[in-house]
Amino acid sequence: MRVIEITRPGGPEVLEIVDRPVPVPGPGEVLLEVYAASVNRPDIQQRRGLYPPPPGASDIPGLDAAGRIAAVGEGVDTIAIGDAVCALTNGGAYADYVVVPAVQCMPVPGGLSFIEAASLPEAYFTAWNNIIWLGRLAQGETLLVQGGSSGVGMAGIQMGKLLRGARVFATAGSEEKLAACLAVGADAAFNYRDDWTAEIRAAGGDYCVDVALDAQAGSYVQAQLDLMAYDGRLVLIASHQSEISEVNTRKLVRKRLTLTGSTLRPRTPEYKGKIAAALVREVWPLLADGRMVTRIHATMPMEEVQAAHAMLDANEQIGKVVLVMAPDHASEVPAT
Repeated sequence: MRVIEITRPGGPEVLEIVDRPVPVPGPGEVLLEVYAASVNRPDIQQRRGLYPPPPGASDIPGLDAAGRIAAVGEGVDTIAIGDAVCALTNGGAYADYVVVPAVQCMPVPGGLSFIEAASLPEAYFTAWNNIIWLGRLAQGETLLVQGGSSGVGMAGIQMGKLLRGARVFATAGSEEKLAACLAVGADAAFNYRDDWTAEIRAAGGDYCVDVALDAQAGSYVQAQLDLMAYDGRLVLIASHQSEISEVNTRKLVRKRLTLTGSTLRPRTPEYKGKIAAALVREVWPLLADGRMVTRIHATMPMEEVQAAHAMLDANEQIGKVVLVMAPDHASEVPAT
């Protein structure tokens, strides 16, 4: 099979297509024939040498994919050969085939193509884990989503609005991206190149944010804590601005704030399987009837992976960039 290797840490030019043996699923695993796989920020960090795969995970990048089951391992009785699924992988999705724990597979939502389904797992798992579970977003609270035009951001905006009836604020870096945040349900969107904290205060009040989702860290941490209501929760999923943040702990204590972080990739299949089940139960019906949407910024053949990574390096995308491994099948909408 074809796979995309990271030959050395560096820019998009270090990505190369090579041949490797097709993997064999072990107990509790399935072999997924990959029709499409999306490109995510962790892939970029892995390519740069900043996000090594956890022990036991594939060195091939790619955290989510969609396609059909090609083989099942021992003990798998919930998925059959030929089933159309999308899956959160532990790595290895930039390939013609990938082995995935069966519990991390989900049916392609009704009415969606394999390309659209490939854009879902990493973004929706991340949003659910950090906003619904760790952030404990409650009915009618106010949610702040930093980077609202990303795949995770758009998923988070919609989850907050549709599942919790939240007031949702978002940030982004251009007028087009701000418009995209509003289009998927944000109540207001602010350019992070401007004084976004002052604009949020003007829109919602001095201490208006109950839950914030952020991948920047650095100076953003205290700025967001200052915006928090009492008992507010700030969840960090990366540290793109800086890994060091200065925090006023007195304010944190007095306002009873929660500052936490998470990484999903090293979590167990059991943990990820619980998220998969929750998504299929609560989110997949919203995708199937069109109340929740995924936005595909670009689709590119596997051979153009370097261009796909360059697009994320330049932060040009709104929504998801998807690699197509099987052009004859990726655009199909599987029967439900």
